[in-house]
Amino acid sequence: QYATTGCSLTLHHTEKPKHEAICEYRPYSCPCPGTSCDWEGSLEAVMSHLMHAHKSITTLQGEDIIFLATDINLPGAVDWVMMQSCFGHHFMLVLKKQEKCEGHQQFFATVLLIGTRKQAENFQYRLELHGSCHRLTWEASPCSIHDGVHVAIRSSNCLVFDTATAHLFADNGNLGINVTISMC
Repeated sequence: QYATTGCSLTLHHTEKPKHEAICEYRPYSCPCPGTSCDWEGSLEAVMSHLMHAHKSITTLQGEDIIFLATDINLPGAVDWVMMQSCFGHHFMLVLKKQEKCEGHQQFFATVLLIGTRKQAENFQYRLELHGSCHRLTWEASPCSIHDGVHVAIRSSNCLVFDTATAHLFADNGNLGINVTISMC
């Protein structure tokens, strides 16, 4: 199905659907969580789409930035999104608050590369929460936006913490996460 965009595999019809679901040449969906955006396009068009259709997303330059999630006490499911640009690539930083069990909310923080799975293997990210006497750190390789936030959460490739932990590190309802991107 994706031969016109570069896939050169020829598969038996029974293997085709499984491959198409993970094919690097399939169109990229809008990676912005929490929106009902139906956009699809090439990898090269993703950043242009985000800058034009999702203008509220802030982009910071540099390998080491602070991702500030404001009003973490908002009720219900909430997504905070920011972009980080370094090493000639763009990374999407996501903090997602979801209710996991009745009345029990969890936060999921992860980094996605606006790029392929192969490109994502070349990077590491570190997320740090700092408090007066506490520090919580998570280090991992970013997922590709082809996989998305839900795959990162489902595979536990993210920093997970509960509301009590969020409050331990928050300042007046705002949570600052230090984000450092490095090359492998």
